[in-house]
Amino acid sequence: MRNWELARSQRISTPTPKREEVEDFLCISRMVGVDDRKVATLVGERLGWPVFDREILEAMAGDDDFRRQIYTSMDQRDLSWWEEALRSLMDRDFVRNDYFHRLCETLLSLARQGNSVFLGRGADLVLPRNRGFRVRLVAPLTARAERFAEITGLAPKKARDEIRRIEKERAEFLQRHFGVGADDPLRYDITINLEGFSHEQAVDLILQARQMLGGAA
Repeated sequence: MRNWELARSQRISTPTPKREEVEDFLCISRMVGVDDRKVATLVGERLGWPVFDREILEAMAGDDDFRRQIYTSMDQRDLSWWEEALRSLMDRDFVRNDYFHRLCETLLSLARQGNSVFLGRGADLVLPRNRGFRVRLVAPLTARAERFAEITGLAPKKARDEIRRIEKERAEFLQRHFGVGADDPLRYDITINLEGFSHEQAVDLILQARQMLGGAA
């Protein structure tokens, strides 16, 4: 069912209209605790492209404040929490399907409007495989837990436990909706371990690799 939904959302409904074509894009996925925002911002500045992170949720919700609250709360990071919170409001499968459908439509709409950098949210899986460039940012658990603890104020052990919990929920989300694993290397054009590279060096690697695969400089 999910594959059918993806195929339907990716299909061009009319024969040739250029406005339906997806523009060039760059997707960045990362392990929990990796600082992807800095890399994405630098990539966007170098390419002159807008960066979409939580802005995707705003676009998904439109003028619907209720949906905006739901999407902001869930954001594919704390699935068990929002499912429990919404249980008394509506059927959880309806919420899942509504989120997934709007995610697909919103990502495709943004990609059709112009060149973009997308952070997470399965953008690399929703957008057409024959377009764009896909990046995975990784780092050792120790480094990720240290950064996560600084951001959240959690103790180091609690931070590691929270990372594992979020990664488990994220993996379940991807498997349920896309039928893939979070760390499947074939999803990405390049994977970079940020333990050994600065943000600026990572950006250089990304843009050089993209250019080698035919992307404009």
